Amino acid sequence: MEERVYHTPALLPECLEGLAIRPDGVYVDCTFGGGGHSRAILERLGPAGRLYGFDQDSDALANRPSDPRFVFVHGNFRYIGNFMDYYGISKVDGILADLGVSFHHFDEAGRGFSFRFDGELDMRMNQKAVRSAAGVLNSYTEEQLADVFYLYGELHNSRKLARAIVKKREGGELKGIGEFAELMKPFFPREKEKKELTKVFQALRIEVNDEMGALKELLVRSVDLLAPGGRLVVLTYHSLEDRLVKNFIKTGNFEGKQEKDFYGNVIAPLYAVNTKVIVASDEEVGLNPRSRSAKLRIAGVKR
Repeated sequence: MEERVYHTPALLPECLEGLAIRPDGVYVDCTFGGGGHSRAILERLGPAGRLYGFDQDSDALANRPSDPRFVFVHGNFRYIGNFMDYYGISKVDGILADLGVSFHHFDEAGRGFSFRFDGELDMRMNQKAVRSAAGVLNSYTEEQLADVFYLYGELHNSRKLARAIVKKREGGELKGIGEFAELMKPFFPREKEKKELTKVFQALRIEVNDEMGALKELLVRSVDLLAPGGRLVVLTYHSLEDRLVKNFIKTGNFEGKQEKDFYGNVIAPLYAVNTKVIVASDEEVGLNPRSRSAKLRIAGVKR
């Protein structure tokens, strides 16, 4: 039986270079997952170095390295400030966030992240969370559903999709992935069906896990946590995430509105280390196709 890979990190060498790791530094891997980034960071840390790995998914617990320099934090990275306070850490030298969904989630039929399998409409990163994809689809109003598909899936026929869902559930709750996918398919051209369904599922996943809200909280809290010379390294996989990260690094807010001081300098707590976004090489995409959509942004703190 072929062993499944939990996750293959995208742009790993570039992430490590962006962190500018000091052997005695304190670092945070906000998206531990399969532990690929964390293990690579640990290889570069000395005996006095420390690494905190966050993951809200219980499945990630099995991937923890047995290393006294590593602490696994079973929680959402949006609470990075609370957890660092708990562990007595006031400043860190680097924060890494790989915002992509692990292969593990797409490959586990029971988790409901992919329309390749039939199963429950779940999509919860934290399996103890109350809100699931089924909950969203069966309880949101038509207007709320349309907003989810438009804002998080950038689907221009979002109102038609929402109307179809509301009409369908009049005959009973939507429960299965297959049923939901079949309901959505007629709204997309055959040749674009897979791409558009991916957007539908992405929108639902983002809503279920409040991914945009969590990312905003992480970015804001990172400013206070980073020590002088510290680095923020973020891998994004769709335009919504990337726009938030880019705007925050450039202007210190999520709208991208520049505020300047008396001398005309932009008031922002971070600065872009890489002025041009870093993407995967053709060679890496060949080995890891999911890295095709990865975009890496690296920021330093202005102190």
